[in-house]
Amino acid sequence: MKKITTILLAAGLFTSSFLSASVVTEPTNSAQTNAKTATMDDAVVNDAMTQFKSLSRVEKKMRLNEAKAKMKEYKANKANGEASTNTILLVILALLVPPLAVYLHEGAINSKFWLNLILTLLFFLPGMIHALIVILG
Repeated sequence: MKKITTILLAAGLFTSSFLSASVVTEPTNSAQTNAKTATMDDAVVNDAMTQFKSLSRVEKKMRLNEAKAKMKEYKANKANGEASTNTILLVILALLVPPLAVYLHEGAINSKFWLNLILTLLFFLPGMIHALIVILG
């Protein structure tokens, strides 16, 4: 939530195309891509904050109101939107092979993966339920 807010704050300084490019796109699960994106986003956010601080008080207030409006619009679109194909495929995979679905969703072998693997090996149903919670939650 904090990252989206910072991106929206930065987007308020630029055009709406920047907003749609940085906020509407879904993040990837690749660790390398996330590291590159985080570095690029940090540079963009720092530049935007520098520009934002140089604005007058009235201009800052106007830009913040625009960013808040875009955030509301984004949340409304996200709530009304249908599930993506990726999510649907992960749910199907969670019903068949829960640990693999959790791994693909998380993008790394982490504690959620290990917990799901143990639940699946002990009893299949708890592993499946946990995988659905991780993917849809």
